Amino acid sequence: MAALGRVGLRLWGPAPALSQGLRAVSTIHGAAADVRAEQLAEKLRAQQREEQKQEEPKDPVSRRVRELARLSKQLQRVHPNVLAKALKQRILYQNKELVVIDKPYGLPVHGGPGIQNCITDVLPILAKMLDGMKAEPLHLCHRLDKETTGVMVLARDKDTAHRIQCLFKTRQVEKKYWTISVGLPVPSEGLVDIPVVEKEVQSHQSHYKMTLAPNYRVSPENGKMVKVRRNRDAHSAVTRYRVLASSASCSLLELQPITGVKHQLRVHLAYGLGCPILGDHKYAHWNRLAPQKLPEHALKRLGLEQAKVRHLPLHLHAHQLTLPTGTSGDKQLHLVCRPPRFFTNTLKRLKLEIPESPEK
Repeated sequence: MAALGRVGLRLWGPAPALSQGLRAVSTIHGAAADVRAEQLAEKLRAQQREEQKQEEPKDPVSRRVRELARLSKQLQRVHPNVLAKALKQRILYQNKELVVIDKPYGLPVHGGPGIQNCITDVLPILAKMLDGMKAEPLHLCHRLDKETTGVMVLARDKDTAHRIQCLFKTRQVEKKYWTISVGLPVPSEGLVDIPVVEKEVQSHQSHYKMTLAPNYRVSPENGKMVKVRRNRDAHSAVTRYRVLASSASCSLLELQPITGVKHQLRVHLAYGLGCPILGDHKYAHWNRLAPQKLPEHALKRLGLEQAKVRHLPLHLHAHQLTLPTGTSGDKQLHLVCRPPRFFTNTLKRLKLEIPESPEK
């Protein structure tokens, strides 16, 4: 049996020459497969380069808009760790209670259908990057729309978050936005105090929008102001505005929302002042969803055709927040954030200059 066992072992194991041959064939086939895989990968890369060449816009404005759209898509696709690291690099200020970031364009604060990445999801990761593995997740103190850029405040603990949220709710936080509007508001400085309500737009593509719900209307009989019944679903909305610079077709405005109603600034500018925000395609028309229509002068300055206007991003930037601090709120923390590159590039093309001391 021992002999048979030895014979059996020899039969089950390949002969030395056969083993070497098998290894040689295997190596040849592996090398051939590697070559084919490399060739296929190179072919795919060449196709991608060719597609990018064909799709790349010739004019610089369209290229910058395309780059911004790509960046927004990348932020949606990247691993949460990568997104958290990107937010860490955009920290404007931090202390033992707060972390203040410069929110990038196109990144939503909260999740939802079709959203892969949002700021809320990566707050635990960002906290660990800042304060170690045992750190409590950061907390939101307020929110900004997906397309809005600028100052955003996060809290290191729940108590601080609750305190800052209460400051926002009781209107103790001074907020200042910069925006580029289509047209020049008249007068150049003022207050818009018109309630806002959400309504369904009846069209071939039914959708919902915020709109004005004024408490007064002009009487067609005598032209006098007449008080109307208040809409029960309307929210009080107050916006202070000021023109910082203007050109023939567009203006740079400073906006100070006194209240915090959804899309308040966009609605007050578009429907209240008749000067919609540049790139605000949602509120460009009331009864339909269509790209914003720009004056010929603005198109010429921007180097755009009307057919390409749909690619313009929303030019709304949270420029400054002022928070009361200290035990009695007797001190103030001023948080300022510069506009993103696409915003400043648009200012240059429209020949809108930021005043040296725009603050009042």
